[in-house]
Amino acid sequence: MKTISSRIKYKRKFSLREMYGAAVFAPRAMSKLIGNNKSKLVDQNFVKRIQLAVTEVNGCAICSYGHAKMALRQGMSNEEINSFLSEGGGGEFIMPEEAKAILFAQHFAESKGYPKKYAYNAIVKEYGKEKAQIILSASQLMLVGNMYGIPLSAFISRLKGNPYKDSSLIYEISTLIAEILFLPIAIVHGIIRGFFGLPNNTITTQVNQVETKL
Repeated sequence: MKTISSRIKYKRKFSLREMYGAAVFAPRAMSKLIGNNKSKLVDQNFVKRIQLAVTEVNGCAICSYGHAKMALRQGMSNEEINSFLSEGGGGEFIMPEEAKAILFAQHFAESKGYPKKYAYNAIVKEYGKEKAQIILSASQLMLVGNMYGIPLSAFISRLKGNPYKDSSLIYEISTLIAEILFLPIAIVHGIIRGFFGLPNNTITTQVNQVETKL
């Protein structure tokens, strides 16, 4: 926990457009994970490892702290959590049967929510369509949390007397206010997309970005 709270600069930053675009997918991603809580199709510790992998790539201090606490409550060890939150994420604690999902989660985060089609197809082939959608949803929801949590982490760190070296109070406050204002709009947008049967993802080809219904 001390390592998490000692961040002094951004690992990644996101534009408001990127934040809005990711938040649009949040309602149906949340619904998919709630359904998984009931069906237990994908183990909750597996879901948590996927989310820790996304958080490690993005470097959201407040998300790392919160999800580390939840992972501890679910029975994950300090060593395993630290491994997933360290550079590269997972290491010796990645189970062979979960490796492709963890790699996809890292790729998803690195692409800012625009994974390559071949990467998604790989997890569909490995786990089947239903499990792949849950893996994708866990990654989507964690990315949204990171995008919103990163400026909040910087602001909290500033209040504690440790401002990020590459941040400013104006940036932190303006971003947080903008997030609060457009989050409800993005959620409604996502619900409307679902009503019309539009895809809840953006899968990209090597050259152009195209939406593919899952």
